[in-house]
Amino acid sequence: MTSRAGFTLIEMLVALAVFGLAALALLNLAGENTRSAARVETRTVAGIVAENLAVQTLIDVDPPAMGETRGETAMAGRTWTWTRVVNGTDDPDILSIRIAVTESGEQVADVTLFRANAS
Repeated sequence: MTSRAGFTLIEMLVALAVFGLAALALLNLAGENTRSAARVETRTVAGIVAENLAVQTLIDVDPPAMGETRGETAMAGRTWTWTRVVNGTDDPDILSIRIAVTESGEQVADVTLFRANAS
């Protein structure tokens, strides 16, 4: 009887199945990394938008009016919708201001600040 060196068909099929599963897992991981990077970019730019609005609110000569204000800002080639809610605090000389930034209806960043009420 002669012996042959090499793999049998079953061994080759098992090896291909294992390789296929590993390749699918790596592709899924690469896709998740891409989605995660996009989410981080969105949150970072939205945070910059919120901080810019907070700075504008703080440097305005007059304090903002009580209540809710909405608007849109363009940054990084995208349009961001923001909402600013101004409330009083226990101290009548201090205002609480919350700024929330949304994209496509989903809130992605917010900032809360306090400002002197000059009125």
